[in-house]
Amino acid sequence: MTVTGGKAIYGAAIGILMLDARFPRIPGDMGNALTWAFPVLYRVVRNASPERVVCQRAEGLLDAFIAAGQDLVAEGADGLTTNCGFLSLFQDELARAVGVPVAASSLLQVAMVNRLLPPGRRCGVLTISASTLSAEHLAKAGVPTDTPIGSTEGGRAFTRVILNDEPELDVAAARADNVDAARALQTRHPDLGALVLECTNMTPYAADIRAATGLPVFSMITFVHWFQAALVPPGFADPQRPMR
Repeated sequence: MTVTGGKAIYGAAIGILMLDARFPRIPGDMGNALTWAFPVLYRVVRNASPERVVCQRAEGLLDAFIAAGQDLVAEGADGLTTNCGFLSLFQDELARAVGVPVAASSLLQVAMVNRLLPPGRRCGVLTISASTLSAEHLAKAGVPTDTPIGSTEGGRAFTRVILNDEPELDVAAARADNVDAARALQTRHPDLGALVLECTNMTPYAADIRAATGLPVFSMITFVHWFQAALVPPGFADPQRPMR
């Protein structure tokens, strides 16, 4: 057997562009490597703080994200993602610049989820900051303009700790913030058929949200697992061989 090289690192198809933050990342957060059942490559984009990306539209950071993405591809990544849904703003620019498929935001799932739902049902979005999630963020991800939006803003801990990059997180309070926000959105919009979690830091609470609402919950974890399965399809037995 002859093999061909060309990469620095093999076996890690997904490259993750990380914000520059130090808040706790518990298992289930995509920034915690224990979350993944497969290897991933990480690259921190310096000065890309949560506040700057979420509240200031990541102004002045596009070149830094492109450079970091190109580095990950050079090291061996076959596809790129990020750990902030607000980076939907950079979806097109990243995809043009890095030469591999890019899934910049969990919001990219919304249109697909809507197609899965029965008539009379629609997908809602749960975000860390509804006040700064603009029409442009949604448009860049192909999210319908009338999509119901819920948020953890004003809650006990979750939004404050993440956006202020605080060193301690009350996990029970953060879980309650996410569950309460999901329930409130469902109450306001009884036609909800599913939820997409914009914020990648919400993923540890997806099961709690599902239990509280009864709705399917799509997150960046579900998105990246789907993405990775296309980049590294599972191998099966040779169909030409007889089964025994």
